[in-house]
Amino acid sequence: MLIDLAHASPQTIDDVTAIATRPVVISHTGVKAVCDNNRNLPDKQLLEVAKTGGVVGIGFWQTATCGNDATAIAATIRYVADKIGVDHVGLGSDFDGAVTTPFDASGMVLVTEALMKQGFSEEDIKKIMGENDLRVLHEVLPE
Repeated sequence: MLIDLAHASPQTIDDVTAIATRPVVISHTGVKAVCDNNRNLPDKQLLEVAKTGGVVGIGFWQTATCGNDATAIAATIRYVADKIGVDHVGLGSDFDGAVTTPFDASGMVLVTEALMKQGFSEEDIKKIMGENDLRVLHEVLPE
């Protein structure tokens, strides 16, 4: 079982990460230090997810990043990578239509370019763009 804490309360996140023996994910969210609102995660919870070996997916909407472009997304990803390590951050687009995003899946090249401008290496960009998520899936799900 893979636990996604994307819509969990702060207390639930704390409770689950305290007892987790395998990686957990927060598939789509923002970060309070970058964009301060009630929905986004404080640094403490970023660290808790990383301690499980999990991944935090950064959302593509205004409330997640306080911006409406790939630059804001990449800046939030940079913050998370610097705080908890590049192995624990990924994309959390939320392309399901419930929120407005600055582009659809055809605009992913914009994120790649913005990550390059943030100074991420090709290896780091591969991790962010999906390898971190695949690592967690391979670790958690049965064969």
